[in-house]
Amino acid sequence: MLGLVAEGAISPSAEEVAARAGVGLRSVFRHFRDMESLFQAMQMRLAQDYQLWLVPFSTIDWRSQLAELIERRVMTYERLLPFMRAADVHRHRSVTIYDEHLRIRAIMRARLKSVVGDAFAGDPDGLEALDLLVSPETWQRLRLAQNLTPAVARRVIEQQVERVLPPRPRDS
Repeated sequence: MLGLVAEGAISPSAEEVAARAGVGLRSVFRHFRDMESLFQAMQMRLAQDYQLWLVPFSTIDWRSQLAELIERRVMTYERLLPFMRAADVHRHRSVTIYDEHLRIRAIMRARLKSVVGDAFAGDPDGLEALDLLVSPETWQRLRLAQNLTPAVARRVIEQQVERVLPPRPRDS
């Protein structure tokens, strides 16, 4: 399943999974009771890619940590791009994918808030814009709909993030 989705098959069938694995269809369903449990196993495997986001930052100030956060996210987004596309297709009918989507988004938002701290205390709209800019949806839009290279997509995100950040304090 992972290999098929990574190659661009957004919605591989159980038959395609069996053929790819070199087993019969019954073997697939001996290991997975249904497609939902296969999606669940795939989600659990892919969740490991998000572990990088929980590693402590190597920098101390929030702006540098935000730069690290963006670096980690765009690397992960690029690696998971085909899986994000497939998840978008299946989310409406898979409780597993839907719940994992909500869980990951909550973790992402909490991590972002922990990095920026009180920097957006007087600008809740700025925080919402920042959350949007560093989201997988923005990455997908830039990479797929706008057909930008990873380097250009990253540059666009970084430039727009700079625009929503609060001004740096001036030295007195």
